[in-house]
Amino acid sequence: MKTLRRALCLCAGLASLAGAAETERADLSAGRPDYFQFAHMHEMFLDRARLAPVGLLFLGDSITEAWWNVPEFWWQRYGAHQPANFGISGDRTQNVIWRLEHGELDRISPRVIVLMIGTNNTADNSAGEILSGIDRILGLIRAKRPATKVLLLAIFPRGLRNSWDGKPEDWEKRMAVIRDVNAQLPARDDGRLVRFLDIGHVFLDAQGRIPADLMPDQLHLSSAGYERWADAMQARLDAMLKE
Repeated sequence: MKTLRRALCLCAGLASLAGAAETERADLSAGRPDYFQFAHMHEMFLDRARLAPVGLLFLGDSITEAWWNVPEFWWQRYGAHQPANFGISGDRTQNVIWRLEHGELDRISPRVIVLMIGTNNTADNSAGEILSGIDRILGLIRAKRPATKVLLLAIFPRGLRNSWDGKPEDWEKRMAVIRDVNAQLPARDDGRLVRFLDIGHVFLDAQGRIPADLMPDQLHLSSAGYERWADAMQARLDAMLKE
């Protein structure tokens, strides 16, 4: 049954990604048949949902996925809340939409979802398109889990780095898109079920640069970076979990 389900997920991903590739729409549903780990991890998340309740869910891309690089710290901070990490490296808004449409919230009812997504869209999508994708994700969460609160994080800063093909990224252009998205995200905060938080400043030095000890590759966090993340959102997250 699991093998069949994986095959069906992969076939659905092929069809949805084909449609997304034509338009690069950030608010469409798209799987990732080019990345085998996507189907594998999606299946793992479905298994996690079947195994035990989830009180706190982290949802996003590689920056979220890599919480598993600091497992002791993760469990120390969040273990009391029945946490789960549904982050997948390389995901964009359309991939998270696909995952939610294919069952990742169907068996769990987290009290709070920590959502950060969009940095991988910045190479191809405008701020408005990314915001549409985020709105679609928030809409799916609300439709599937109307009582779940969402801690919506601003997209973290990124710096000069090479892309997958070894060429330098146009990081200033991508940061301009990130700043535009982050400036408009507070409008999604309704003071009750969706709360917005921008902690990007904790990853910058006095000159506005990203220290290598926090983001060695100018995008992904070190263990010290994850401590910064946890500390910066702790008060807001604790309040949302207690409400």
